[in-house]
Amino acid sequence: MTETGAPEERDYGRLERDHERAIVCYTRRLPHPPSRVWRALTEPEHLATWFPTTIDGERAAGARLIFRFADMNLPPMEGEILAFEPPSLLEFRWGPDLLRFELVPDDERTTLVFTATMEEFGKAARDGAGWHTALDLLAYELSGEQPPVTSSERWHEVNGAYAERFGPEASMIGPPEEREQTHGEIDSA
Repeated sequence: MTETGAPEERDYGRLERDHERAIVCYTRRLPHPPSRVWRALTEPEHLATWFPTTIDGERAAGARLIFRFADMNLPPMEGEILAFEPPSLLEFRWGPDLLRFELVPDDERTTLVFTATMEEFGKAARDGAGWHTALDLLAYELSGEQPPVTSSERWHEVNGAYAERFGPEASMIGPPEEREQTHGEIDSA
């Protein structure tokens, strides 16, 4: 991010299409060692600051997971850890979607490659902006800083850019009604 909080070009996810699925890949360079980033990806007290749901279940390949939205009245989702290789690879099903976190060491830094494979292409812009926001919050968590805006405000700041970048076909599905009821509409203009 720039000093004004605006996303840098490299922070945006890149969209690919695989039939009806959307694949959005992000690369973030973090000034922290992989062990610290790994803890932020796997430990509940860190996840609570940036990940959109709780993650209940054992941290091991093949483990069943339950995800709950703490701030929205949505039913829990199920998932499963597909790969768990500390401190370099975490992959799991998050409801119908697939999330993959790869950590590549770079001296005392880490390059995080995050790939979200979404079941529906029409939600790529919505969820792309959501994962962009989550990764911004992860960076603040790792730095021990408070984000300058709420996650909802941040999502509204970047959602328009994702809709423009990804196009109308990837922008057909908007936020769940429960999210709008909980967080309300925010004028991003």
